[in-house]
Amino acid sequence: MLIDVNEYLKTDFDVIFDVRSPREFEQSHIPGAKNFYVLNNEEHAEIGYIYKQISKKEASKKGLVYILRNIASHLEKTKDLYGKKILIYCSRGGKRSESLYTILSHLNLNVFRLKGGYKAYRSYVSDYFQNLPHKKFIVLRGNSGCGKSELIEKLTPSIDLEKLANHYGSTFGIRGVQPSQKMFENMLFEKIRKIDKNEYIFIEAESSKIGKLLIPGVLKKRMEEGIQVEITAALEQRIERIIKYYGNIDKKNFYANLEKLKKFISKSTYERLIENYNNENLKKVAEIMLLEYYDKVYKKKEADFSVENVDLKKSVEKLLEIKNSL
Repeated sequence: MLIDVNEYLKTDFDVIFDVRSPREFEQSHIPGAKNFYVLNNEEHAEIGYIYKQISKKEASKKGLVYILRNIASHLEKTKDLYGKKILIYCSRGGKRSESLYTILSHLNLNVFRLKGGYKAYRSYVSDYFQNLPHKKFIVLRGNSGCGKSELIEKLTPSIDLEKLANHYGSTFGIRGVQPSQKMFENMLFEKIRKIDKNEYIFIEAESSKIGKLLIPGVLKKRMEEGIQVEITAALEQRIERIIKYYGNIDKKNFYANLEKLKKFISKSTYERLIENYNNENLKKVAEIMLLEYYDKVYKKKEADFSVENVDLKKSVEKLLEIKNSL
């Protein structure tokens, strides 16, 4: 059965097969999908070349050989699909998804095919963020290390932008490889679309970029217009959190990131950071970074509420009280 994106969003699928090449899949895909490629990277490039430069008929013939071989190989490794609701998509809803759909249909599996493929999905996601229906946000602000991320993790409904971006949102905030911009938007979309548009959503204040990734413009605007809550915490607690999140950074990355900050801090501050880091005094490094850099660059905004984060559980309760009072 051919379904459009709107129907996909209303349906719970047990399995989603992305039949595009591994390279296309790695760049971005529908969150939760598995790569059931019918043409691998090399085959996809080869068939594309033959189609454009030599012969459409030859490309179709050779492509079919590759497709049948790959599908057979995947099916041998795939666990029982009977009784499961399966969605299949390719780039534009063409031959690649049609091939797998036809074979699975002949096996009497409960299979659906996405009209317009991944391109239609991406178009829907882009339009969604241009016309974001969610307008109610409770934005947690505050100096670095005050525990905003920990609070977001405990609050419902909430969106953890830094987790989705795989970045802590600061110069030293690299967690690992970040997703592509499209993949970040896809994950954010799948998260936010399931939240009632009339609900207040907890979210952490961010600049327009988290690492290399841009927050969708309308969402950023809604965050700026949202209820602002200033989270505060004692310096000692903040230092402990900074060490927890950044204490395992390796020497090479520490120096590389510190070099980026060199023009924003004094020479004496830079030298003190180097000295204490070399002496393995991470507590002092964290203290200097907080007082001499992060606190100075933090742009404090007039807040609607303030919560002192001494005890995580009590802070969560206080924030939920604020939400319920709105």
